[in-house]
Amino acid sequence: MTIALSGATGFVGQAVLDVAQQRDITVRALTRKPQPPRKGVEWLPGTLSDEAALAALCEGTEAIVHVAGLTNAPEPAAFHEANVAGTGRLIAAAKEARVKRFVFVSSLSAREPALSAYGASKAEAETLVEASGLDWTIIRPPGVYGPRDVDYFEMFRTASWGFVPLPPGGASSIIHVHDLARLLLDLVDAQPALVRRRTFEPDDGREGGWSHKELAKAIGAAVNRRVFAPHLPKTVLELAAKGDRMLRGDKARLTADRVGYMTHPNWVARSDRKVPRAVWEPVIPGEEGLRETAEWYRREGWLR
Repeated sequence: MTIALSGATGFVGQAVLDVAQQRDITVRALTRKPQPPRKGVEWLPGTLSDEAALAALCEGTEAIVHVAGLTNAPEPAAFHEANVAGTGRLIAAAKEARVKRFVFVSSLSAREPALSAYGASKAEAETLVEASGLDWTIIRPPGVYGPRDVDYFEMFRTASWGFVPLPPGGASSIIHVHDLARLLLDLVDAQPALVRRRTFEPDDGREGGWSHKELAKAIGAAVNRRVFAPHLPKTVLELAAKGDRMLRGDKARLTADRVGYMTHPNWVARSDRKVPRAVWEPVIPGEEGLRETAEWYRREGWLR
């Protein structure tokens, strides 16, 4: 089997390549920059804006796993080009190449598109996928963490200092990147009646998700620290986003758009959107995954 993969050089995409290599699956992967040779991977230069590259990506493949997407941007308008227009071009390439199977990585934020430009772009991209006529499956991951991740790393780093600032009270689900990668590949040839033209919200198996306080304490335990984890009001987070923009410019991790969905109280994966157990189930519990992630950060020198 050869699958086409977008977003292969990103956090989730690299995990998909790891699992594909374990399973001897050949991957044709889109990349903006030259990459070192990797067993089982055919690197293809191009972007979601390059129609010729997308045509080459899809040609002769059995399925497409569309991971690529913009998750953070200083200007909200950028989300539409990357997440909506890019998805539309990839769908068109898939149909031209007669590739029917299309696995799309969306986001839980698509449930509440009014809260952020990012969530709105993912919701609009979902609409394109649903109307495509392809044999699609949409995955809405919750918070994805694990080795190589830079977003949750911010919480691990401040936890190592004994402090984890939180948004207003609420709860969310999480999933380890390796579990998510397994799921995306499991969906490629899963029994059609169980997965085709359905939208799923996977998680780590923790019923009801994690309250923000629980997750902060678990990350503190992973770095061997008791943490002070105050809930910050939205106005304070908005000021912090402005400060991050001043300090880090376009590389700011906290943006006004992110504050929009961070302060929503419920990002828990819904039980009626679970992936059928006959197809997939998580194998990495949150506490274990958080400890292993902290250990990876230490080995790589990200944490002391």
